[in-house]
Formats: sequence, C-alpha cells, structure tokens
Amino acid sequence: MSQVRKRPRYPGLQKDGQADVNAERGGACSKYYDTYGKKRLTGGIMVCWCTHSIAYGFHCIPESEGRNDVFSAMVTRWKQAPKRVIYDFACALGPYCMTREPEFFADTKFMIDGFHAYGHSRCSTSSFLKSYMEVDSTLARINSSAAECGNSGLGRIRKSVSYMGQVNAIIYTRVFLCVWNRLKIRKMKESEHL
Repeated sequence: MSQVRKRPRYPGLQKDGQADVNAERGGACSKYYDTYGKKRLTGGIMVCWCTHSIAYGFHCIPESEGRNDVFSAMVTRWKQAPKRVIYDFACALGPYCMTREPEFFADTKFMIDGFHAYGHSRCSTSSFLKSYMEVDSTLARINSSAAECGNSGLGRIRKSVSYMGQVNAIIYTRVFLCVWNRLKIRKMKESEHL
C-alpha cells in the first residue's frame, strides 16, 4: 500500500514515536512483557494481513515490535482506518491509537483473537474477539488466525533473509509476498468456480 499521509507527531505525548520500552509495552498487559520484554527480541518483519491471509504490506522493524509500528502503518497507509484490527496485543494497541487519532479510529474495533487471548488474564475481556462474537455472530466467520497462517509462511524465508543485508532482504520479502498473494488469490478464484 502506498503512503497516503505522514505519521503525525504528538509533542504532548512523552516518547511518542519511539520504540516501546519494557515497562510501557503493554501498559497493564503482563502477557506482552512476558512474551517479548524478557526475551529482548530484536526486530524483524511485520506484515499486515487480511482475513484471507493476503498481505497488504510489510514493514521492517529495527527493534522489537511495538504499538507504534502497527499504529504508524495504519495511519500512513490507510485512507480510512480499518473497521477491525485483530492483533496479538490489541489490549494495548487500541488505547495507543485512540490517544493519538481518536477521530481516525472512531469506528475501529481492536480485538485479540482466541489463540492469543489465553494469557491476557489481567486484560479486560472487552479486548477479546470472543466477547464481540457474543454480540455479533457474523464475526465468527472471520478467519482470526489468518495472520498466524501468513506469518508461518514467512518462516520459509526466515533463514535466507537473516543472511542478507537490509536492501536485499526487503526485495526478497517483497517478491515472496507478491508470489504468496498471487497463489492465495488464484486459490480463492478456483474455489469460487467449484
């Protein structure tokens, strides 16, 4: 997706735009810190996936993934905010986004899929996709693990990319995702004709 606007700056918010540090990563969410903070994971590739496991785009992350990476991708690449964001740590992402762009995200639901909801014991159930499904049964048709499927597909190139410089890694990842998307779309079209 091409850039539609620059990421706004929020001088009134301390450390805005900087990578999350361990204490702030998930706010009250202990799962985020337990999963990422203690391991001190480095960056990688963050891919935005639709519910059909088709990649919208990707972003190279210099440090560990944080709320700003996801927020910046949506604000700079979407003309309108998505209606639904299903993300491992939506419990922290929702407030982060709403603090910065409440009008842009006014109609967005931030939800944690069932697989990742486990372990979010200190988080409100208002962040869980399951809670939304109790009110809106159409959400049950969403493939909430599409990103996990896509991310596991990226495992095929993980080792190769780790030996490349940044420029080559970006080109290689882009080509891989283009082929991935074309195969997914072809498969969807074939299933429509059955």
